[in-house]
Amino acid sequence: MSRLFGTDGVRGVANIELTVDLAMKLGKAGAYVLTKENKHKPTILVGCDTRISGDMLANALMAGICSVGANVVFAGVLPTPAVAYLTRTGNYDAGVVISASHNPMEFNGIKFFNREGYKLSDELEDRIQDYIEKDMAGVPMVSGAEVGKTIYNFDMGTEYVDFIKSTVPTNLKGLKIVLDCAEGASYKTSVKAITELGAEVVATHVEPTGININAGCGSTHLEGLCKAVVDNKADVGLAFDGDADRLLAVDEEGQVIDGDKLMAICGLHLKEKGRLKKNTIVATVMSNLGFFIMGKEEDIVIEQTKVGDRYVLERMKEIDASIGGEQSGHIIFLEENTTGDGLLSALHFLEVMVDTGKKASELASVMTVLPQALVNAKVPNSKKNSYMDYPVIAEAIREVEAKFDGAGRVLIRPSGTEPLVRVMIEGKDQEEIENEAKKLARLIVETMN
Repeated sequence: MSRLFGTDGVRGVANIELTVDLAMKLGKAGAYVLTKENKHKPTILVGCDTRISGDMLANALMAGICSVGANVVFAGVLPTPAVAYLTRTGNYDAGVVISASHNPMEFNGIKFFNREGYKLSDELEDRIQDYIEKDMAGVPMVSGAEVGKTIYNFDMGTEYVDFIKSTVPTNLKGLKIVLDCAEGASYKTSVKAITELGAEVVATHVEPTGININAGCGSTHLEGLCKAVVDNKADVGLAFDGDADRLLAVDEEGQVIDGDKLMAICGLHLKEKGRLKKNTIVATVMSNLGFFIMGKEEDIVIEQTKVGDRYVLERMKEIDASIGGEQSGHIIFLEENTTGDGLLSALHFLEVMVDTGKKASELASVMTVLPQALVNAKVPNSKKNSYMDYPVIAEAIREVEAKFDGAGRVLIRPSGTEPLVRVMIEGKDQEEIENEAKKLARLIVETMN
């Protein structure tokens, strides 16, 4: 069996790749690995996003958890960062989120948090997979009074909202804000928090049906939000993804403010207030070159990690950094939460707007984005990590790297969550880099399929 876990848990098409059987096994093995050292009967918190397969997979997962003697509290629809926060503050032994984040509706995923609210290490994930591959050998199945039970509590979002509001207690009165909640997990919590802080809120994509999550909306589809901000003469627009662990913004002119710009804006503000630890922001290799140039100009150290917010988090913990994240909008404010948190990021950004009195477009001018082209090559999931094993692909990559050496950069990487190889090129000429990226992506698809 190839590795089950990607950069953000186990993902796949629900009921085809991520089956009920696999969900139950993940519940059994995950609960056992994360709680077997306990001297008490463990309790695990489970939440999900709004996609239709969530109930099916949640019930299978929770059955597996209960079968090894752990109790479950099922919170229903809840953002990923809410589960992380409530796990560490609610005396739970672990947390689980059933979500495929920004992916289309037919996908789903299962990701675990330890009792401190952190995503699992590769080592723990490998131990969980090992038990699954060995057909649960060594995992005791309990009976009688030792079987776990499930408790349902669908009111936990309010506790999370109150926490977020307390961390960034900014008065938003006078701001008109358009929210795009992606028909996902934040459709109640984000609207509630930002409204209660005083803003005039225009809420969009807050009617989830189970099959419309991320469909032409949210942080991966910003066209509608750009138009809504301009049409409503709003001060800013905020877009979340399906599980609300990422944020992208739109300024009053309808221009996108990506994760790099949000980190630059918030990082500089923290620095000015003396709260940017070690004058450092942690980012990934996918961040735009303009972000690194901004860092040099503002005397901010930009640490680089490989792609994935879990790797950003690991580095942040290693060096005790206060902020880090990804261009895609996963931003971690580690002094307040243990994972990317779209609502927390939104309030930090809005705090800068309130404190400085500046428009979103003015704040976004802190860095210049260099032209960047990103093209996805769809390949079999089992092959995506071995693209360099194909001589024709390896040679083509070397040729493109040589072409842009000194005038840009080329980054090729497999997606951690989808059956894709991502081709990213930065350079001075948008048309040129797009043509080269598309050509290389076509070659990868034709060769690997």
